[in-house]
Amino acid sequence: MRMAEGGMASEEYRTFLQQPSGNMDDSGFFSIQVISNALRVWGLELILFNSREYQSLMINPINEKAFICNYKEHWFTIRKLGQQWFNLNSLLTGPELISDTYLALFLAQLQQEGYSIFVIRGNLPECEAEQILGIMRVQQQQRPRLIGEEEAQTSAGRSAALAQTEMGFGVEDEVVDEDEELKRALALSRQDIDVEDEEADLRRAIQLSMQGAVMSNKSSESEMGNVKSGSAAGGQREGQNETLTAEELRKRRQAYFDRQQQQAQPNIPQQPETKSTGGSGSVNTDAEDQQQKPSQ
Repeated sequence: MRMAEGGMASEEYRTFLQQPSGNMDDSGFFSIQVISNALRVWGLELILFNSREYQSLMINPINEKAFICNYKEHWFTIRKLGQQWFNLNSLLTGPELISDTYLALFLAQLQQEGYSIFVIRGNLPECEAEQILGIMRVQQQQRPRLIGEEEAQTSAGRSAALAQTEMGFGVEDEVVDEDEELKRALALSRQDIDVEDEEADLRRAIQLSMQGAVMSNKSSESEMGNVKSGSAAGGQREGQNETLTAEELRKRRQAYFDRQQQQAQPNIPQQPETKSTGGSGSVNTDAEDQQQKPSQ
């Protein structure tokens, strides 16, 4: 309407309509000039917080009534309601309580982040919230979050849970693969062990058979030696038996001859010496005959 005051047919007005406005847009953004003119309607004035004019006054921020902050076409208000300060940022899920000691630090933090801060000077219009908070103080148990932060955290949590689930499945698959590989390795090692056991058993069987053959040869040789030694000993024993038997027979024959001779001596008549001398030949012949009979 201000631009149309110069004439709607003017070239400036037509240029203004063709070009986007630097004072407002469809998102609700207004320039500092628009806000300053709007506040003048209520008798309020904007002063730059970090200007020399305001810093020279050395006013404690808690003694002010409100601040307007701007950063990249976004405005929000810090206002004192009753005896407490609140951050009325529309990007939050609700008003944020700010303590008196934290207010100066919060403003300094905003300046470091690049915000432009303006002090509102004048009497603010009355509102119901200020009347209620003038009677009672509030205590905030939980600070509000940024709009979309919960959804972002929820989506992040879901994505993280999904990633963990996928990782869990991947880990389970890897574990299953490792288990299968371990089982295959154990099976192969068992097969190798079985083959080695079979080869070892075969070797032991061959060795035992060879030892058995050697032992059998040795035993057969020893048995043959024993037979030979037994036969030799038997022959010696038989020879000894035969020798002993001949000796016994000889002794027995000698004893029998001695007995016969003793029995024959008393039956021989005593002859005179003259006859005995002449008949000695016959007597000797009889004795010789008696001796020859046993020997025969």
